[in-house]
Order: sequence, then C-alpha cells, then structure tokens
Amino acid sequence: MGRSPHPAAVVLGAAAAGVAVWSTVIERRLFTVRRHTLPLLTDGAAPIRVLQLSDLHLAPWQSNKVDWVRSLAELRPDLVVLTGDLMGHLQARHALLHALRPLAEQAPTVFVHGSNDYYGPAFKNPVKYLLEPSRKSTRTPDIDNVALTQGLEQLGGINLNNGARRIEVRGTSLELLGLNDPHIRYDSVDAMRAARDQLGTAPEHVLRLGVVHAPYQEALGALLDDQAELILAGHTHGGQVRVPGVGALTSNCDLPTTQARGMSVWHDAHRAAFLNVSAGLGNSIYAPVRFACRPEASLITLEAAR
Repeated sequence: MGRSPHPAAVVLGAAAAGVAVWSTVIERRLFTVRRHTLPLLTDGAAPIRVLQLSDLHLAPWQSNKVDWVRSLAELRPDLVVLTGDLMGHLQARHALLHALRPLAEQAPTVFVHGSNDYYGPAFKNPVKYLLEPSRKSTRTPDIDNVALTQGLEQLGGINLNNGARRIEVRGTSLELLGLNDPHIRYDSVDAMRAARDQLGTAPEHVLRLGVVHAPYQEALGALLDDQAELILAGHTHGGQVRVPGVGALTSNCDLPTTQARGMSVWHDAHRAAFLNVSAGLGNSIYAPVRFACRPEASLITLEAAR
C-alpha cells in the first residue's frame, strides 16, 4: 500500500486550489468602485465627479462586465475619462460601445488608446512579463482602431490621443491633455503641445488634467511640464496579482511598483500633480486571473480646498 500524503501537503494543496479558484473564477468578477476626493477647485466651485474607466479588455461574451459598466451611469458622473485598453477581443467593439453608451449620453467623455486597442490579445510568457515590459511588437495591428475611434466619437467621445481640448464642466474650465500609448511608442508630446497651442490663451482659473494609458515616467514628466494638476492612467492592472503586505510585483512599465495602483503624487524638483493609476476592469483572456487586486473603476470627486 502507498503511503498517505503528509497532512501539511494536503493543507498546502487545498490552499493552492482555493487561491486558484478565487483568483480565476471569483475575484476577477468582483467589480468595485474606488473613490477619491481631491481639493483641486477654486473657492466656491461646484464639485466635479470624474469617472475613470480603464483596461476593460472586453470580450463580446462578458455580459456581466457590460451590465456593470452600464450601471455606473447611476453614479451620475460629470466627466468620464477612458484610459485605454478597452478592447480585449477582435469582435468586442459593438459590446464595448453598448456598455459605454449610457455614460456617454450623460456626461462629456474623453478617451485615449492603449496597445490593446490596436492589437488583439495574444499569449505572453508570464515570467517575461514580470521581468521586463515589452515595448516593441512585430505584429501587424489586427484591431480596427479607425472603426473603434469613430465609434467612440459617434457616442460623443473626445479623442485626446496626442491632443488637447478645453471644456467647461459645472462652471469650471478644464484643459485636457492626452497622449497616445507610450507602451508602444505611439505618444507624441509635440503633437499634444501643438493641439494645446491651438486652443489659445487659457482662462485665468483653469484646471489641467493629463490623460495617458501607460504611466511611463517620460510621459508623466511631459504632462507635469505642461502643468497638469491631475494625471489619469491605467495599463498596470494594479499588478494584477498582488502579494498581501508587499503589493504589486510589476507595473509593466518603469513606474515604481508602489504607485502601480491608486492615488499618489508624481513630482519633479519644480512641481507636482496627483496621479491616479487605475487597476482597471479586466485582464487578457489568456491571463484570466486577479489576486488581491479587484477589478475597479475610479470615481474621483474634485472639490474646492477647505
């Protein structure tokens, strides 16, 4: 007769199985809203509720995610910011636009693209992912990005890819500065600044928001140089798998892992800005796992300093 397994091995095996089920079946469907409040507005200004959505990586069969995104209209945001990697499948565009429609009908919506809005999902070596972010691709883009961009614009979305726009929200003038995805080197600071210059002289009291998919330090520095007071980014998935007590193991870019999720401050020797890196709502269909990192949307309330 064979020897019975050691009790410790049984316990460890059961724990590993539990973690696997939790991270692949349960947690990645536990969508949540992460809330922040920032004192960025002038005295007497009405609060502005900014809803940031990132990294949906939507596949057409993910109806639970579509329904949850549509339900976010109940939050009544004043501005919706989409920070890229919305697509997670070649055929996801119609489901994505259906998910976003209630929000776009309710509030001004702005967007930048991420690499997965150009390239469909593909299997990647998870060890290589942890060790070094890949910023090159020999693949031909296989997602119809033109159709995606047109679809978002038809919903009323404002295209901020290497662009700039000035809008008024609840009586506050907002200057929105956006970069296309630095992760695949589609960003152009020169183009963004040329678009900003075409806006003309800014009002005396204007709040500048920077929008970018991947929070590479060079991109954050450029937005900081252009006087952004709040920068919104995604891409990191918050690390996707976080170790309790340690945090993210990777940011998939050169951002410190301590800032891979949530609100922090990005600064240089001369100025500083709030930086919100959303852990996003999805994951690649080839890496269906989240651990200690629930999928999230960010609701950021801007208000006057007290």
